Amino acid sequence: MPVEIPKDKWNGQVRVVTLGATADQGGTRTSTVTVGGETTMPFMHFEGEIPHRPVIALEIKDRRPDDWSSLLLDLWSDKADDPAVWAKAAEEAGADLIQLSLSLTNADGNPTTPEAAVDAVKKVLAATGLPLLVFGPGQADVDNELLVAVAEATKGERLVLGICEDKNYRTIVATAMANDHLVIARCPMDVNLSKQLNILISDMGLPLDRVLMDPTTGALGYGIEYGFSVMERLRMAALQGDAMTQLPMIVTPGFEAWKTKESKVGVDVPESWGDWEQRAINWETITAVALLESGADILVLRHPESLKRVRAAIEDLMTAPETV
Repeated sequence: MPVEIPKDKWNGQVRVVTLGATADQGGTRTSTVTVGGETTMPFMHFEGEIPHRPVIALEIKDRRPDDWSSLLLDLWSDKADDPAVWAKAAEEAGADLIQLSLSLTNADGNPTTPEAAVDAVKKVLAATGLPLLVFGPGQADVDNELLVAVAEATKGERLVLGICEDKNYRTIVATAMANDHLVIARCPMDVNLSKQLNILISDMGLPLDRVLMDPTTGALGYGIEYGFSVMERLRMAALQGDAMTQLPMIVTPGFEAWKTKESKVGVDVPESWGDWEQRAINWETITAVALLESGADILVLRHPESLKRVRAAIEDLMTAPETV
């Protein structure tokens, strides 16, 4: 006797968003990346369509970072001294996208200037043909100053500018509109706040197919359960037809995982914690896969081995099982 599998029926769909622009589209990228379009919950292939698989970005910096784990800095070696070389190495490691995070100060401790930020972005664009995400240092006034200069200098590239928050979204959205870029809307793990920010961005006139949503998250063991729940609720709302939650989601498990004590600490820890490097990679990998299964369309990682493992998980999850 055949068993009928119960299926949820959804009337909504996640928006399709394309990152980057090739030469015939007004940019210089050798390829673009498209995400979104789902009509079902993550990897529920028997209930709907998942036309675009999740993608992985590797994060690099405009200079050798002061606050990254020595495991990462030893891995990237002198490549971390030059954003162009680092970007090329990230592409060769298998990244679908590059995230360039701008520093608050240069190596001498002086504030990063708009000219320096533009120079770093242009070097990365010249070194790799992958679509590029550019994140500011995380201070609203500085982000505005640097990202406006970057957006104007790279008009038509369809960069992804981050981060739009309630304090600074107006400036970043305005420069994205004027220079044909995309933005990331970030809110602190709250469904209603995420929806409200998306409404505010839309009200400014930026089409929602140029917006990615970052609901934020914690790392494994550090609040990931709540982040998972928020992402799941956002995706369910999208599939139920809520237009202001129908945006592809981007998350940063690399940033989150590598700031935990389990990843950062290699000495004076219990022997049962095991090998430091494998523990750190596992922390990043498991964080990423959990977020993948909660609806993430773009994952930003830091370690190439984590990328390989998460890529394998995506391949497995995107293989729809045969139905009898």
